[in-house]
Amino acid sequence: MERRQIQLPLSEQAVRSLKAGELLALSGPLYTARDAAHKRLTETLQQGLPLTVDLQGQTIYYAGPCPAPPGQVIGSVGPTTSGRMDAYTPLLLQHGLRVMIGKGQRSPDVIAAIQSYGAVYLGATGGAGALLARHVRSSEVIAYPDLGPEAIRRLVVVDFPVIVLIDTKGSNLYLSGPAQYRRDR
Repeated sequence: MERRQIQLPLSEQAVRSLKAGELLALSGPLYTARDAAHKRLTETLQQGLPLTVDLQGQTIYYAGPCPAPPGQVIGSVGPTTSGRMDAYTPLLLQHGLRVMIGKGQRSPDVIAAIQSYGAVYLGATGGAGALLARHVRSSEVIAYPDLGPEAIRRLVVVDFPVIVLIDTKGSNLYLSGPAQYRRDR
C-alpha cells in the first residue's frame, strides 16, 4: 500500500479526509512534547495565560528526542506512549491542536474529544526512533528548555511515516484492525 503524501500543517478539511488505517508520509513542521511539557501547557491555559506555542491547527509528536550524534540533525526520535498525555489532551484539542502522533491506545475521553474537535491521532512505529530520525531535517528547542529532552521542539520532517489510528469520526484502528484480522482468518 502506498503512503499518501501530506503537507503539514493540516487544514481542518484535510484532517477530516483522513481514515483510520491509512498510511501517510508527513512533510513540514511539527512539535515534540511529552507529559512534562503537556502539564505546563495545560497549567498555562488553566491560568488564562497565553501559550508559548500557538497550537492552532498544529501537530504534536509525543517524543523526547535523544541528543544528536556528530553530523546529524537529531538523535533517535521514537514515539512515547500516548496514554501519558490523555489527562491533558482534551484541553489542548479545545485550544486548536489538530494532530497527535504517538503509540498506544487512547482513553474514551480523548477519543470523544478527537471527534468533538475534529482532530486525528496518528501512530509512529515504536522501536524505530533511529530510522524515524532520518526523516527530520531540522530541530529547534522553542519552549521549556529546562525540561531537557522533554522541551518542546519544532521539527521539520520529510516523508515521516505514520498510520492513522483514530480519525475524526472515532474510527479506531486498535479495534477495527483485530476485527478485520479475525474476519480474514
